[in-house]
Amino acid sequence: MKRKKKMIIWTIGLLGSIGLIFGLNYLYRTYRYKQIVADIVIEPVDLARISDGVYSGEFDALLVGSKTKVTVKDNQIAAVDLIEHKTELGEKAEKIVDDVVKQQSLEVDVVSGATNSSKVILKSIENALNSAVGK
Repeated sequence: MKRKKKMIIWTIGLLGSIGLIFGLNYLYRTYRYKQIVADIVIEPVDLARISDGVYSGEFDALLVGSKTKVTVKDNQIAAVDLIEHKTELGEKAEKIVDDVVKQQSLEVDVVSGATNSSKVILKSIENALNSAVGK
């Protein structure tokens, strides 16, 4: 009986420790994610400096990430393809790519209720366009 009781206590302790490790890891990743998103600054890109072509960009903020392909033709953004959007609740931010093409600018309003995803997608587009500068 003593042995069985000890085994139960050890099992509960082990499971509790594993739960604590996962919980602390989640809290740390959430904290870092919030820091990364808060530090995102979307800079304007001079389309006149970008040659025609298709450029890839990405940005990862731990819990939210984005990969995009931007097509530039005649110094204009012809298309933005959202290749990957890692998110939990920010799917509605995906329409922001249409706003970028329509306004020919990264200076568009973020999608209400999906601000973080919007910022991550915009940064991915900015990174794609910046990869083209100087080519």
